[in-house]
Amino acid sequence: MAEASTSRSGRLAGKRVGILLESDFVEDEISYYRRRFAEEGAEVVLLTRLWGMPSLTFTGHETRAPITVAGDLEALDYGELSRLSALVVPAGMVSDRLRYTDDLGVPAPAVDLLRRAFRMPNLIKAFSCHGLLLLSAAPELVRGRPVTCHNNLVGDVRNMGAHYTERDLVIDGDLVTSRTVEDCHLLARGVIDLLDVQAVPA
Repeated sequence: MAEASTSRSGRLAGKRVGILLESDFVEDEISYYRRRFAEEGAEVVLLTRLWGMPSLTFTGHETRAPITVAGDLEALDYGELSRLSALVVPAGMVSDRLRYTDDLGVPAPAVDLLRRAFRMPNLIKAFSCHGLLLLSAAPELVRGRPVTCHNNLVGDVRNMGAHYTERDLVIDGDLVTSRTVEDCHLLARGVIDLLDVQAVPA
């Protein structure tokens, strides 16, 4: 996949958007986010669990398109997270793969990452389609909050204590959720609008 060039101007100039990645991502969705956020001036950073490697290459779900990721989500302590303005969990099998842990007594690093992220109200958290699967091991993060998701996950999010809302896009403060991968443009717009508001001086 070609790199999107970042605009030097735009509503999100100077901001960084992190996107979690693993194999079986939806190619069109990731391509859209990289292009759309870059158009608004944001730097887009791809993040994954690197398992001690300098980088990993993942393949997409439909055309097996490759993406190489060098950003290590396990290195994102609070200081590094504060350099991000938004964190996106995309559709496909990304969240299911990232919630894997080889030690059942220890949460997956991606789950610990999201626990840190949810303690930072200025950091926008966005979940597309099946993305909320990553929170199944940390249901307290969305308990009592309105969300939307793929139809297959409605039972899961209700079991997490979240309030499923039958809409294509739901924004609740720092939490943005969209129903399906076809709604990725709505999710991106929601994130951009929230970050644009943050950029406006009080």
